[in-house]
Amino acid sequence: MTHVDQIPTAFTPDGGYGIAGEAKSARIMPAPILEGCTTPLSEGVPDLRGTWRVVDVRSNGEPLKSEDPIWSHVERIEQAGNRAIVTGGGVIHDFRSCDGTLENGVHDVMAADYTTQITVAASYEDGVLVLRPEGTDGFEVKRWIEGDELVWDFSSIFVARLQRT
Repeated sequence: MTHVDQIPTAFTPDGGYGIAGEAKSARIMPAPILEGCTTPLSEGVPDLRGTWRVVDVRSNGEPLKSEDPIWSHVERIEQAGNRAIVTGGGVIHDFRSCDGTLENGVHDVMAADYTTQITVAASYEDGVLVLRPEGTDGFEVKRWIEGDELVWDFSSIFVARLQRT
């Protein structure tokens, strides 16, 4: 039996996971970080677990162009206790505790270039996983379940709907 606190924090490898130069959607994800973890979700934590593929993405209510790379986005969400790990697009973002603090949030790199350092706080609020990057007042990335879909609101820049693969 492995408790969530016994599993080390995961970080994005240099250059992102997968083969450098490959399209983000072509990169093979590493094995699940929390595999074998026996810690149940904490009370009040929405179950977002699974591997998800974008099936619809819109900006200002209009579909993004078919060539936009976000259409091929696939991500895996792992959870145990109050911890969440979002793996996708070449990055592994491990939120040790979704308690709203930067200290227990992500200390990693952006998917845009795999080098720009980011610190992101996370919290669960009314069934929604809310991410707040440091130094971006008012910018929030949110994920929640609607029916059988995961909704991913990237601070109203785009809203994507994902289905389990």
